[in-house]
Amino acid sequence: MPNYISIIILIMLAILSYFAQNTTFTIAMLILLVIKLTPLSQFFEYIEKQGLQVAITLLSIAVISPLISGSIPISSFLTCFTSCQSIISIFIGVLVSWLGSRGVNFISVEPTITGALLIGTAIGVAFFNGVPVGPLIAAGIVSLFSTIK
Repeated sequence: MPNYISIIILIMLAILSYFAQNTTFTIAMLILLVIKLTPLSQFFEYIEKQGLQVAITLLSIAVISPLISGSIPISSFLTCFTSCQSIISIFIGVLVSWLGSRGVNFISVEPTITGALLIGTAIGVAFFNGVPVGPLIAAGIVSLFSTIK
């Protein structure tokens, strides 16, 4: 894609997410814009290859830190099997983790689907105050439908 088209896409996504009041996505688009317009663009290959792994690591740290810091008492963690809502949450957690794993594999096998997933995620983030974790789970769901013929 020509350089100016990717810059226009980043600017449009940043503007859309700004007006949708999604600060996280706005900042992400602006960071990508800065990287694109500076000598930092040499790191795009690294970002593409390792960015997802780094993001998953940071997300894992953020999810587990309240338990370790004491914000969530260990006693409440140990009683997570005592309510129906907790048990359903465990099963849903397993399901979306599995879907995300399928999504990572599917994207590597079918890279042409990535553009459509990114557009869908950008729309969800910009207009529905979503968070950009959707592409992996969406790819996992698409992979389920693509195996059904």
